Amino acid sequence: MTPDAVPLGGPRFQTEPARLYREMRRDHGAVTPVVLDGDVPAWLVVGYRELHQVTGDPVLFSRDSDLWNQWDLIPDDWPLLPMIGRKQPSILYTVGERHRERAGMISDALEAVDPFELRGHAERFADELIDGLCTSGEADLIGQYAMLLPVRVLARLYGFSDEEGPGLVTALNDMIDGRERAIAGQTHLATSMAQLLADRKADPADDVVSRMLQDKSGFTDEEMMNDLMVMMAAGHQPTADWIGNSLRLMLTDDRFAASLFGGRNSVAEAMNEVLWEDTPSQNIAGRWASRDTQLGGRRIRAGDLLILGLQGANSDPQVRTDASALTGGNNAHFSFGHGEHRCPFPAQEIAEVIARTGIEVVLDRLPDIDLAVPADSLTRRPSPWLRGLTALPVRFTPVPAL
Repeated sequence: MTPDAVPLGGPRFQTEPARLYREMRRDHGAVTPVVLDGDVPAWLVVGYRELHQVTGDPVLFSRDSDLWNQWDLIPDDWPLLPMIGRKQPSILYTVGERHRERAGMISDALEAVDPFELRGHAERFADELIDGLCTSGEADLIGQYAMLLPVRVLARLYGFSDEEGPGLVTALNDMIDGRERAIAGQTHLATSMAQLLADRKADPADDVVSRMLQDKSGFTDEEMMNDLMVMMAAGHQPTADWIGNSLRLMLTDDRFAASLFGGRNSVAEAMNEVLWEDTPSQNIAGRWASRDTQLGGRRIRAGDLLILGLQGANSDPQVRTDASALTGGNNAHFSFGHGEHRCPFPAQEIAEVIARTGIEVVLDRLPDIDLAVPADSLTRRPSPWLRGLTALPVRFTPVPAL
């Protein structure tokens, strides 16, 4: 283990990640030695060029976690196993031609989602959630809104009934929190997905799961169930944080004040700014070196784990020469990944529609919304992986429910 390796954890990822990534770049360069829970060594790639290289070469920097040279030291109860798992039958750990077939199946199933139907579902669930809080004059837009919306919409698109939505919300949020109810949440989600697959095999419908089952590439039920769980988790939490982080920016940054008073173009601007400056997916595990190599002046050994520092790369001064300038329509950020394993384009579009609709419904229904606490008192979840608020307390003039 490198003596000056940086712990990938602790309060600074919560309180001042921008400064932390700057210090990493100053002290270690574009590829920083880090230690994970239990003193497990890894590399964090925070250089834009270097991250482009890693994500663009799936042979040298593989997604196959079986290559990891640390497995002998990893206990069965290691808390990061859900994040950096042993080989799983899901798209996350599939490589080569099989991965391309699998990504094609998922993209085709998502691409067939009707955009008008998608927006309709997002508006309906958003309005329902606002109805539940709009008469009180105050609310927490994270716990009462952002954390409840994306999974409800995704459940509807996949083929779940509206009645099953709230249970899936609870299970998924328990799983992502990673505390004592995480395993129970994962079990509920897996059981629900298995039941949905069985139902749609017997009775196909116009939904994502039925379209995946029509694919003739020969994927097993277990593979599809794992893919659906990945799709649900990857589609829900980052989208919920995208909503929360964008609303925080609009409520605290004078540059976006117009968006609170009907300037709808600035909603899209604020959302894009968040993907550069405050991206929900900060760091992603990972890639494994298939042989000894060099990267960013570092000697990388075969089997080393490289963690994708998406936020670190987004703020690389070599590409962000003027970090104070608004990014405008520039979407060359890494927030959806890059290369073969990037977030499928139809999934990005679905996330954007859900997030933008969720934000616009808030601004339409609660036109005089304001932050209820000092901006510097807002806190983040203690995670180096995903960046989102623990709460976003607001106040507004009470309005009647629809």
